Amino acid sequence: MIERMAVNANLNLVYMTTILKIIGIAYIAEFGVQIARDAGQGALASKIELAGKILILVMAIPIIMAIIKTILGLIPK
Repeated sequence: MIERMAVNANLNLVYMTTILKIIGIAYIAEFGVQIARDAGQGALASKIELAGKILILVMAIPIIMAIIKTILGLIPK
């Protein structure tokens, strides 16, 4: 269904896959943070949160590059 929506919206499927992976990382990281905090491990929760943010940033680089390329293409020379 998501693939069909991406095709109808004229989106590259690579970007949709990446976005879904980013959402999955965010949920898993938040789940790990909550478990660590419930166990009284605030420092570990902070490290899990940081690791999740770094993974999301790394996964988002191709999307950020595509957005920058599109914006540069819109600016008249």
